[in-house]
Amino acid sequence: MKQDVTNPPVAVLGPRLAADVVTMAREGARIRLDYSPASLTLVDRVIEAIRSERPPLQAVTPTLRGFGAYTGEVLVRAAGAAWVEFDAEERGTFGQPFGIRTPDGRVWNPLGRAMKRYENGAADSLRLFCLSVMGRGQV
Repeated sequence: MKQDVTNPPVAVLGPRLAADVVTMAREGARIRLDYSPASLTLVDRVIEAIRSERPPLQAVTPTLRGFGAYTGEVLVRAAGAAWVEFDAEERGTFGQPFGIRTPDGRVWNPLGRAMKRYENGAADSLRLFCLSVMGRGQV
């Protein structure tokens, strides 16, 4: 069976986008991201720094999607979530082609959450999102 390398499955694409952001942060900003929930504090800071320069959303969308994928991969590793392709209804709701599903069956949109973090600021913290998904929203 021939695999389509131009359209990898989300179980490959999500971690790949996350790994790209880890490399970008390490090489570009000298920030080490270790896939821990605590590392999302650093991601929130990076997004806030980007916000302070006020680039148009379209210009930073690929980077934000990468940070969203990183957030999703943190949840895969820390909460046992799995990457899933959204169905048509979920794509309409979330505005993204894929996200994660936690062991309790709920679906989450970390890519969209990173976009919201950029648009709305600290109120949409990726660290707090992660803690909420993991059931520790008040920590």
